[in-house]
Amino acid sequence: MTKAISIFGLGYVGSVMAACLAHKGHQVIGVDLNPLKVERLNSGHSPVLEAGLEEMAAENHQACRLHGTTDSSSAVCESDISFICVGTPSLRNGNLDLGAIERVCKDIGNALRRKDGYHTVVLRSTILPGTAESLAIPALEASSGKHAGRDFCVCVNPEFLREGCAVADFYDPPFTILGAAEPSHLAPLRDIYGWVRGPIFETPLTVAEMVKYVCNAFHAVKVTFANEFGTLCKHLGVDTELVMRIFTSDSKLNISPAYLTPGFAFGGSCLPKDLRALQYSAQKVDLTLPLLGAILFSNQQHIERAVDIILRTNKKKVGVLGLSFKADTDDLRESPLVQLIKRLLGEGCQIRVWDEQVSMGHLVGSNRQFIEEAIPHIGSLLTTDLQQVVQEAEVVVIGTKSIERERLGRYLRPEQTVIDLVNLERARRSEGQVAYEGICW
Repeated sequence: MTKAISIFGLGYVGSVMAACLAHKGHQVIGVDLNPLKVERLNSGHSPVLEAGLEEMAAENHQACRLHGTTDSSSAVCESDISFICVGTPSLRNGNLDLGAIERVCKDIGNALRRKDGYHTVVLRSTILPGTAESLAIPALEASSGKHAGRDFCVCVNPEFLREGCAVADFYDPPFTILGAAEPSHLAPLRDIYGWVRGPIFETPLTVAEMVKYVCNAFHAVKVTFANEFGTLCKHLGVDTELVMRIFTSDSKLNISPAYLTPGFAFGGSCLPKDLRALQYSAQKVDLTLPLLGAILFSNQQHIERAVDIILRTNKKKVGVLGLSFKADTDDLRESPLVQLIKRLLGEGCQIRVWDEQVSMGHLVGSNRQFIEEAIPHIGSLLTTDLQQVVQEAEVVVIGTKSIERERLGRYLRPEQTVIDLVNLERARRSEGQVAYEGICW
């Protein structure tokens, strides 16, 4: 089904979207304050230089599916859905400059004041979570005199376009995110993106706003990660290209969803030790590698967040479920749970620990040495009696995934607080039965 669409902002995102949607058969009006951009569009040219865009602009202008205007009011009145694609540059303090977003919302609202019928406003610009609800909707309501959800709706549809291949990215996105307060608000967007082959996710507004930042931050981390390791390899006389070619060939762990589920801090005999060794190697050749150097600090801060959550309950009797750094093992070396317990003991908490896989009588070698140095009297805190640990606790800390929900649920009491550090599957959580809090969800 073809739509009448207005697109506010004729930069890279707006120009690409305008030409591509017109190419899909929609009637598209490009709106911009810059008359030169509008003039180029109205003469059959692309306002920006992007591969394939000039030809699409000419073809769709000739077919009378694409034109531009500086008149916001007419654009809104002549369309059913408006996409906001204006820039959100950085301010000096690092925050976003949302001036263009607010101005466009006011312009659209003023037009809606004089327009009959329902209208859909879609934020495609990159905005922090909460912007749609705290800025866009109030600005639209104030200028239109109408109410969101009744007279118009606001959706969030972040873009994932790369300059230089933006047209190809538009037609073959990795996924499409459609955010709204109500699923019914997304009906026109479902029609517009009906041709998309990749997955489409319908989410709350804030999730749609945040996904863009997760993607961009991860891309930045990957670039920096590769550059820091490349630099270290060069200084150590190691073949950088061969190392990274082997690294990226692993799609089971390295280039995969593995280790990307929010949960508790990492530990064990490998990761902390190897990160310290890398930092030492870098220091020996006078290299500063901030990303690699910050990983252990960030990991420690995550443990401190867990400590803070538990202490904020103002309860002293704490039962910790799990002790090893990984479920279904007895490896305690640099376990974040051991560090957590040590901190809580220092704060005067009364700790009992349950872990069916850990027995002091069976620990040997470096594993036993580590725990005896970290918490010499751990044996007096440790038991395999789950019922005893849970029933004696005021706060139950879930630090392992090897726990059956039904078994745990038999012992929990309504007055207890459950702190989940491992992101149990929703079906296995005890939400509703007791007070529940996840460490980062």
